[in-house]
Amino acid sequence: MSPVELTVLGFVGLFALIAIRVPIGIAMGIAGLVGFGLLTGFGPAVTLLATEPAQVLADPNLAVIPLFLLMGSLATMGGLSDDIYRLMYALVGHLPGGLACATIGGCAGFGAVCGSSPATAATMGQIALPQMLDRGYSPGLAAGTIAAGGTLGMLIPPSIVMVIYAFLARVFVIDIFVAALLPALLAVLLQMGAVLLVTKLRPKSAPPGDVLSWAERRRILVGSWGVLVLILAVAGGLYSGIFTVNESASVGVLVAFLFVVGRGKLSGRALLRVVRDTASNTAMIYFIILGASIFTYFITATRLPGAMTAMFADLDAPPLLIIAALVAMYVVLGCVFDTISAMVITTPFVLPVVLGLGYDPIWWGIVVIMVIELGMITPPVGMNVFILHGLDRRIPLGTIFAGVAPFVAADFVRIVIVILIPGLALWLPSVL
Repeated sequence: MSPVELTVLGFVGLFALIAIRVPIGIAMGIAGLVGFGLLTGFGPAVTLLATEPAQVLADPNLAVIPLFLLMGSLATMGGLSDDIYRLMYALVGHLPGGLACATIGGCAGFGAVCGSSPATAATMGQIALPQMLDRGYSPGLAAGTIAAGGTLGMLIPPSIVMVIYAFLARVFVIDIFVAALLPALLAVLLQMGAVLLVTKLRPKSAPPGDVLSWAERRRILVGSWGVLVLILAVAGGLYSGIFTVNESASVGVLVAFLFVVGRGKLSGRALLRVVRDTASNTAMIYFIILGASIFTYFITATRLPGAMTAMFADLDAPPLLIIAALVAMYVVLGCVFDTISAMVITTPFVLPVVLGLGYDPIWWGIVVIMVIELGMITPPVGMNVFILHGLDRRIPLGTIFAGVAPFVAADFVRIVIVILIPGLALWLPSVL
């Protein structure tokens, strides 16, 4: 059996395991172990079960994952997510569609202290969905705004997905964080633009809110100082070079915990729930990374990355056409797999192709994250859509999917812009 045939068989085995509900990390580990064993012998393959867990668990770049997860959970417990939402509503809530724009801004703010799209969608859904429905917003626009805004959690640094990509691509994680800033700002503006377009076409779907006095806005701004302190402690210390990534995450955990204590919201049961959720989510992510590491050994041993690079070079097709084909592939994968799984499965053989075309791995990381995040709001998986449906089952899934359609269009526009203008992602890292 040739290496290419064995690669195809490995992917068939991987998808078969996933189809019978084997967890994605374990499925990748089994497929990679068996495939690598058939190529090199099962003696060397079995040693991967000892070396890879040790390498993954000892990698300091991945230690930031549980810290960011814990910081987001503590920020929610301390009520900082409510502060973000109140602040954004005070600024733009009086405009037509202003409450939806405030929700997008709130998602962006919470994403800056959370790093997880599902957590952002769930948290902001609990806060914003009842308020939008009570103020006469259409269920589709209300739920669709939160589901789409939740995807900002993975694009606005610090992001767990960015940490994992940096580990897989062997690039500096702070470069990824900095590169995401301008695309993230563009994402917020385009999503708000989608809201304004919907309210222009269907004014009754988003009635304007109450106009707050400047004195009331100042009061809310002063009351939201905790959010500003947390963001400044994490982002300010990180981008100024005072902290490393791990140190900034640790400081963020400490600051969020102090707010929980200071606001009298600390209880043994709540703290146990936060620690339990953080531990379970961390274990899931580590299992996926571990399985991906073993699967990568198998893919590398088949020489598939080099074969694919040579194949695309022989096609003599324009690089943008190849990038477009890869983006289309990720759109489909994002509709079937969760974000992390789609990225870790494909990076070992897609990244060499992109590098062979002369593109920057940091720019490609931003593109991949933007494309895969569409899978959070598109059928059949659409995790954020299902989260919103779970929060209010009176809103049908079809209504929520229809509500996210304008935001999907806005995200496609953003992806095209970043692909055609790589400087949007690469200018800040080159400057800083």
